[in-house]
Amino acid sequence: MPNAMLRPRKKIEANQASGSRPQAPVQLCLTAKAQIEIEAAADGSSNALPRFQMVGYTGGPMRVAGWRHPVILDLAGLSIPSQSRPIRFGHDPLSGVGHTDSIRVEQGQLVAAGVVSRDTAAAREVVTSSKNGFPWQASVGASVEEYEFVKEHQQVTVNGKQHAGPVNVVRKSTLGEISFVDLGADGATSASVAANQLTDGEFDTDDSQESVMPQSETAQAIRAAAIKETERITAVRRVCGGRHPQIEARAIKEGWSEQRTELQVLREDRPAAPAIHSRDVSVTSMVLEAACMLAGKAPDVEEQFDEPTLDAADRRFKGSINFQELLLEAAWANGYDGRSFRDHRTVLRFAFGQGIAAASTTIDIGGILSNVANKFLLDGFFSVERTWRNICAVRNVSDFKTVTSYRLIGKDQYELVQPGGEIKQGSLGQETYSNKADTYGLILSIDRRDIINDDLGAITTVPRKLGRGSGLKINDVFWTVFLNNAAFFVAGNKNYQAGANTVLNIDGLTLADVMFNDQVDGDGKPIGIMPAILLVPTALNAIGTQLYKSLELRDNTTNAKTPVGNPHVGRFRVEVSRYLANAQYPGNSSKAWYLLAEPVDLPVIEVAFLNGQESPTIETAEADFNQLGIKMRGYHDFGCAMQDPRGGVKSKGEV
Repeated sequence: MPNAMLRPRKKIEANQASGSRPQAPVQLCLTAKAQIEIEAAADGSSNALPRFQMVGYTGGPMRVAGWRHPVILDLAGLSIPSQSRPIRFGHDPLSGVGHTDSIRVEQGQLVAAGVVSRDTAAAREVVTSSKNGFPWQASVGASVEEYEFVKEHQQVTVNGKQHAGPVNVVRKSTLGEISFVDLGADGATSASVAANQLTDGEFDTDDSQESVMPQSETAQAIRAAAIKETERITAVRRVCGGRHPQIEARAIKEGWSEQRTELQVLREDRPAAPAIHSRDVSVTSMVLEAACMLAGKAPDVEEQFDEPTLDAADRRFKGSINFQELLLEAAWANGYDGRSFRDHRTVLRFAFGQGIAAASTTIDIGGILSNVANKFLLDGFFSVERTWRNICAVRNVSDFKTVTSYRLIGKDQYELVQPGGEIKQGSLGQETYSNKADTYGLILSIDRRDIINDDLGAITTVPRKLGRGSGLKINDVFWTVFLNNAAFFVAGNKNYQAGANTVLNIDGLTLADVMFNDQVDGDGKPIGIMPAILLVPTALNAIGTQLYKSLELRDNTTNAKTPVGNPHVGRFRVEVSRYLANAQYPGNSSKAWYLLAEPVDLPVIEVAFLNGQESPTIETAEADFNQLGIKMRGYHDFGCAMQDPRGGVKSKGEV
């Protein structure tokens, strides 16, 4: 049937190479506007079959039933099994119209031509209606083998045109048939049928046939049919009386008579049997979670849930689930038989499975809220500055005990081995560095007012605040440790320089580069690690970026040298932190800057995370008995400690 389709089973991420075919291809129907004209055969014979031409698909995006986002059929990946493909009416195999004898792709469009070769009521309807000027549309039926989803804010080029996501691109498909339909998704294509005139349901190419209905009589017949249809619709509406809108809509759409409509209304008005309440097993925890994410407009929802789950959520809640509705759905699934949110405490008790046998609890509202909240918590966590992550080493710890790391030093250079001689034994010493994780956390509540106000935004705004709070805390701890470096960056460690020549410019950066590269190991030999990161406060961001990107820097002072080539272009990646110059942190400076090694080579600072969990965790539970609401607690286990002084150089930057 027109516009009908099955959900695709194979998905390719945007810009990802195609994989193997799915186990079973699925059907896709793409519809488009068509125009049908009738003309005589070229040889003038009376038995020549009517011919048609059509632009079946223009190559653009279309709204197709069953797909959440527009669909584009990539004509470069369309397989055409043969030039002879069936032409049908409304994709119905029992309503044949004809067949093609030419199918081709031209300028990003699918073009077909052929003959109306079937002697069916559908074929006669197509030709007759076309001759009367009816604006037919064409619909391409193709089996989908591979497709990709292009995300929002991404671009994709298909059929010679660029399109913006979100959009589904069918990369591989096989053409099945082409149909005439009366309504389609793409109004830009066209189709034409060639024949001459029609009499008594027969195709006829003779203009002189007297049995052809005159144009005036055709108009009268159309008006009569319109009057008859208006009377039928009026009768249907009178029978339904505004009390059965669904029956009325179906009766009008499907052409029911007044008698059939009246019978259906009588059946609907029969006394109903006693209601039997049973759990709606179609509403699962995943469906409720997806509904919350859709309502909160969370990013990348398509990547977090499969298509059936998203479809079920969208079909049930239409993208607008509210807080009370969420809690009621969970309570109903767990055995609550009330029909409203009036008894708040009982709804919450059933939603959280309290006082219910574990086997009877089918939906864990605490788990749903925690999962949803964690998604929005990450939004808040990543919304604050994360420069710390680009300059530190990361350690995974399994508990809260102090952990010690060892860096081996000693005589580790190879010795010459004489012919027949033995390899000499080296010696190893060790340097130690310690760190430990601590727990940081906060509890926020969604109170009774939020629940009664039906504010679903509470489970998005509260987690975002908890996530942002965690991001701010890790910055606070990290930069407090890093800036308390008076005993770390010191002349005795040969990693600190002060004076007017340490201002951040070509000369100052050259001095820091030399100091870093002159660092030696325990044997007094070069450590062999290269500097890679230029860490600066916000006041030095511009000059730092110039030193990294500009090929030359010009000095316009009175003692200016001519244009100066920049020897540091592209050498040191610039990292900027607003914490370096903030007055709340001891050791802050708007002039000091740092030249650091990559943390994987030789870190100056390390962050330890419990069990490798770099982002915070949020948990949800019902509030205490003396409160009506829901509590959310966020916590994060981490610790920061300075490491190897040879991993960086600090320049005071004072004039």
